[in-house]
Amino acid sequence: MAHYQITVEGDVLQQLFSRDDGLARLVEQVLNQILEAQVTEQLKARPYQRTEERQGYRNGHREKPLTTRVGRLVLEVPRVRSGEFSTEMFERYQRSEQALVLTLMEMVVNGVSTRKVRAVVEELCGVGISKSTVSDLCKRLDPIVKGWNERDLSEKEYPFLVVDALVIKVRKGGRVRTQSLLVACGINREG
Repeated sequence: MAHYQITVEGDVLQQLFSRDDGLARLVEQVLNQILEAQVTEQLKARPYQRTEERQGYRNGHREKPLTTRVGRLVLEVPRVRSGEFSTEMFERYQRSEQALVLTLMEMVVNGVSTRKVRAVVEELCGVGISKSTVSDLCKRLDPIVKGWNERDLSEKEYPFLVVDALVIKVRKGGRVRTQSLLVACGINREG
């Protein structure tokens, strides 16, 4: 495990208790310093340092917005001339923290509407997300739902079967309609 020495500016510490986005600014500053340390480690040289072990050269930074539980961060990701700098801090093209994404997916699974998901994210993170982002999260669930729907149930015996029906509202043909939904629950011998 790598050890990093982090320097926090005094004004960022003051903002921590006086501004709503103080924690986000602190995390942003820490992560940017970690990114700099990682590129230094990979290149085996600090900025402007000339050594025999040097593996490449820096080529500026690019901004990478990242939505997290503490707010929206703008990370300064270092560029390397050879284009080979990579960090395990976040996946390629990741725009949101994984824990936040998993929480949003859990909300969708539990039946929270797209509009309410957007409102919750805006309240927690201070950043609105688009309907298409929520839709993309739902698409990530499709293979999981399909796997669950198509799982093999013949391996076990289900001596008890509980069946019920619900009337729910569904969007069909561009209109919201009521439709009956049959729910069946099989109980095996282990309960």
